[in-house]
Amino acid sequence: MEDIKLMKGNEAIAHAAIRYGVDGYFGYPITPQSEILETLMAEKPWETNGMVVLQAESEVAAINMVYGGAGTGKRVMTSSSSPGISLKQEGISYIAGADLPCLIVNVMRGGPGLGTIQPSQADYFQTVKGGGHGDYRLITLAPSSVQEMADFVALGFDLAFKYANPAIILADGMIGQLMEKVILPPFRPRKTDAWIDEESPWAAKGKPANRPPNIITSLELDPVIMEKKNNRFQAKYREIEANEVRYEEYLCEDAEYLLIAFGSSARICQKAIEIARGRGIRLGLLRPITLWPFPSEIVDVYAGKVKGMLSVELNAGQMVEDVRLAVNGKVKVAHFGRLGGIVFTPDEIVQAVKNKLQ
Repeated sequence: MEDIKLMKGNEAIAHAAIRYGVDGYFGYPITPQSEILETLMAEKPWETNGMVVLQAESEVAAINMVYGGAGTGKRVMTSSSSPGISLKQEGISYIAGADLPCLIVNVMRGGPGLGTIQPSQADYFQTVKGGGHGDYRLITLAPSSVQEMADFVALGFDLAFKYANPAIILADGMIGQLMEKVILPPFRPRKTDAWIDEESPWAAKGKPANRPPNIITSLELDPVIMEKKNNRFQAKYREIEANEVRYEEYLCEDAEYLLIAFGSSARICQKAIEIARGRGIRLGLLRPITLWPFPSEIVDVYAGKVKGMLSVELNAGQMVEDVRLAVNGKVKVAHFGRLGGIVFTPDEIVQAVKNKLQ
């Protein structure tokens, strides 16, 4: 029997984490994602399935707790919003550099600086491009509904463990605060020591009597070895790009112009398409579900079919760079966005198509 609830996107993240069998959550409150931690504290999963829920003293502490938990082979996660993710960047780079899986949630707000608590999509650069130091990548999932907020917890963890790499759910504040019906996922068992030994043989679990201990680190002082390590990372990233691209197409078959948008922007674009088609403008929508790996190949395919593309984002123009790289000058690509936490209307998107593409 389906377990259907009405809840916020942030609450759906928390309930999905409990049901997935997450071993530990380490976080710090910041608007507009605080309900994740608040819901976990209210549900008290440590009493029912042993899940650790800890409000750390800072974002820096939280991500380093994730680093430690990930190093033992456990399912661990954290969440924050834009300035908090900035503080976590060093730790995220360490985790990526140590080949460790974990799940990070970023419910974006406007910036730069402390900015606003209103929704934004301006963390694309610091997430998709790797905001910390070094040549690393985060598997990046962009939900556009409360249902996907719940579903992407399992997907994020599964991909993170499949590739021994951090995964991030990149949501905007609107999706985090939005209330919708959600079908909660079934409960999964917590990981046992035997499971960890099989799934994560690299995990640091102390020094067994019959073998040397596993040492988890991202440090390598020999540049030759470090280059080999980085080349191995790049080979892993190419494998992810080959196998894990996800996207959704909406009325693209006969489209003259293509909107490209993720998260809440994609939802608004669907209404814009309805309005535009009522006025004789054939719009379609391509929604990247994975922002990394980015669906470059399908964007390139549509570059040969449409008259122009509009990257619709709640920022000054970030994803548009990847769209332009994908089409390589084959078709006109423009950007439309609003800043400061102001959310555009469907009519504004239609007008932007007329002004920038026609």
